[in-house]
Amino acid sequence: MAGQERDKDELDKDTVAKAYARWAPVYDLVFGSVFERGRKASIAAAERIGGRILEVGVGTGLSLPEYRWTNRLTGVDLSAPMLRKAKARVAEHRLTNVDGLAVMDAQHLGFQDGAFDVVVAQYVITAVPDPEATLNEFVRVLRPGGEIILVNHLGAETGLRAAIEQWFAPLARRLGWRPEFRWERLERWVAAHGGVKVIERRPMPPLGHFSLIRFGRLGGEFAAAG
Repeated sequence: MAGQERDKDELDKDTVAKAYARWAPVYDLVFGSVFERGRKASIAAAERIGGRILEVGVGTGLSLPEYRWTNRLTGVDLSAPMLRKAKARVAEHRLTNVDGLAVMDAQHLGFQDGAFDVVVAQYVITAVPDPEATLNEFVRVLRPGGEIILVNHLGAETGLRAAIEQWFAPLARRLGWRPEFRWERLERWVAAHGGVKVIERRPMPPLGHFSLIRFGRLGGEFAAAG
């Protein structure tokens, strides 16, 4: 769609990588408490299934010590500076249930089909150039019956907040995300894909501007969106 194509042009991988390299030294201080409720909610949702969990956009690894040790964790992130902090956190906490951390593009994951029971992406889907292709990749590496857990800001449909988000969008892209991303875009992806279903959509603090979203992969062979 035309609007989606503009998004891809305006938010590219290099811009995101540079933005999060700048955020890396202060990310935990600035965002640790702001995103805490969403982080804990996504971990709780992932642990309803448990097993092999892939965290895409693992960042500085804030979530990793909070998972139960019975889970096997893998984390990937586009930002090498963020990932260096995650590796230091794994060493500090002696997280032997972390199988690996790697610099990786969310749209091109280096894992086999069906490798994971759960894919978690916190505050990620609005910070990738092609959200639909990225979600398709999440489905590919997820086993049938597994879940994708997103926590993300969703843009307002109308009103003052929608206008502010549109106004702020050009600056936000330079900072590494897309504030006007709306729920209807995810609905269109689900309808086009055919291999996933919406399990839950729940508003999260602060002020309900963030949402926890759970998608389930249906059984059978992987089906890419048409």
